[in-house]
Amino acid sequence: MKQRTRSSVAIGLALALAIGVTSITPASANSVGAACAKAGQKAKVGKVNVICKQAGSKLVWTDTEVRTVEIAANAIPGGKNSQTASWINNFVIPKFTLASAQKGQQVKVNFVPKGIDDNAFKTQLALDLSAKRGADIINLDGFWIAEFADANYIKPLATVLGAKNVNAWEGWSQMPKSIQGVMTYDGKLYGTPSGTDGRIIYYNKKLFADAGLPTDWQPKSWAEILTAAQTLKTKLPADTIPFQLNAGAGMGEATAMQGFLNFLAGAGSLIYDSKSKKWQGNTKAVRDMLTFYNEVYNVKKVGNSEWQKLAGEAGRNASFEAFSKGKLAMMIEGDYMWRGVINPATGNFKMADRDTNVGFARIPSQTAGSGVGKQNFVSYSGGGGYVVNPNTANKATTWELLKFMNSEEAILAFMSIGNVVRITQRADVNAVTLTTDPCLKFVFEKAIPVTFFRPPSADYNAVSTLLQKATSQIVEGSSVAQVAADYETALKALVGADKVTSN
Repeated sequence: MKQRTRSSVAIGLALALAIGVTSITPASANSVGAACAKAGQKAKVGKVNVICKQAGSKLVWTDTEVRTVEIAANAIPGGKNSQTASWINNFVIPKFTLASAQKGQQVKVNFVPKGIDDNAFKTQLALDLSAKRGADIINLDGFWIAEFADANYIKPLATVLGAKNVNAWEGWSQMPKSIQGVMTYDGKLYGTPSGTDGRIIYYNKKLFADAGLPTDWQPKSWAEILTAAQTLKTKLPADTIPFQLNAGAGMGEATAMQGFLNFLAGAGSLIYDSKSKKWQGNTKAVRDMLTFYNEVYNVKKVGNSEWQKLAGEAGRNASFEAFSKGKLAMMIEGDYMWRGVINPATGNFKMADRDTNVGFARIPSQTAGSGVGKQNFVSYSGGGGYVVNPNTANKATTWELLKFMNSEEAILAFMSIGNVVRITQRADVNAVTLTTDPCLKFVFEKAIPVTFFRPPSADYNAVSTLLQKATSQIVEGSSVAQVAADYETALKALVGADKVTSN
C-alpha cells in the first residue's frame, strides 16, 4: 500500500465544468465522467487535466490521479470461496471502477486471490497488520474480531473513517442489529457484515414417518428431543443413528456452535457474561448441558460415540455422509449444511431427495421459557465481513468501495453467481432471495430472531477448547460432576478465579 496524497479534484472539476473545456489534443472532453473515444487520449476541463481511461466495459474521461485500493480475502476462482472471488473479479472491480470514473475519479482496485487454510490466512493477516501494511479492505471472520481488536490490529470503523461519515451511510438501515453483531466487539462496530447463518435441527422426514413420528416435528424441550430419539432407535434398523450432537476436540469449533453453546443458552446462560466479565464455570447451566450430553451418549445411547472420537474432519464428515444417505435421523447444524454439504448439485455429500425429505426444527430451550431472556427457542450465529485497515492511505476511496460492496446491487449480484443463495446482511436483499429457499427462509424467520453470537473475548478460543474436552470426557463415560469440576479448575487457571462464576 503506497502513500498517496488526496486532491481537491471534486471542487476543481465543478469549477471547470462551469468555465468550459480546453482541449490539449485533437479531441476534447465534453465533461468529466462522460464517454470518450480513445484510451490514453488527454484533455483539459478548465484547469484540470483529464484522461480517457478504460473503466469496466467503457471508456470514460477521468482526472489523472490514480486512487489504488486493495481487497484481501481467502478466496480463489475455482477453489476455496470461489463465489466470493468471482464476485470481486467480475462484478465489484469493473462496476466500481466504472462508477468512480463516471464521477470523474480514476480508481484501480486490486485483488490478490488466496485459497489457503483459514488459520494460515489469519496468521498472514496478523503479520501484515502488525507491520502496518496489508490490503485496504480485509475479509475477516467475525470470530477473529475480538482477538485482532485486542491486539490493536484493527480499529472501529468510526475511528478509522470518522463517526460522521460512517453514521451517515443509509446502508445501516437495511442491516438488522442482530446481523451487525457479527462484526461488533465491546459495543463498537469494526466492519460491515457479509451475512450470517443460524443453527437448527435437521431431520429426515421419511425416517420420522417410518418411526411413527410427525413429519412436521418441532420439539419444545430437551426431553422431547430425547423422546423422539428413543422412538427412532426402537423403530428403525440398528444401523440408523437417531441423533448427532457434536462433541469432543475432533469436531473442533463445531462442538461449540452446533452443540454446547446452544444448550447452555437453552439452560438460561451464555458462556460469558459481558456485564460481569465472567465465564460460566461449574454452574447449574453447565451441569445441565453436560447432563444432556450424558443422556444422548451414555444413558439413552442414541448417538454415535465413535464419530465424536475421530480426529480432524473425519467425525463430522461421517455424520454428514450418514445423513445424506438416510442413515442419520436428526442433527444440529448451520444452514451451510443445506446450501453446501448436502446440496443435491454441488454438495460434498449430495442428497438427491434433500428438497422433499429434509425437515427443519428450532432448537428448544431446556423447558419452555428456560432459555436466556426467557426464550423458548435458541440458536447461534456466525459469519464474517470486511474491515478497513487502520493504515490505509486512501480512506475516502476505501470507504466508497466498502459501501459499494454492501449495496443492494452488489449483494444481489453476489447471490446470482452459481445460484447459491444465503442469508445476506441486507434485509431488502433477503426479502427477494430467500422466498424461494425453504431452509434459509426458516433460518432467517425462526432462528435469527432468537440467535446469539460467540462472546467478544480473546479468551474464547481457549475456553471453547476446554469445553470441547469436557464433552469428550462425557462421551467417554466420565461423570457430570467430575467433568464439571475439572473444567472449572482448568478455566480458573486460564482466565483467573475472579473471572469465573460458580453456583
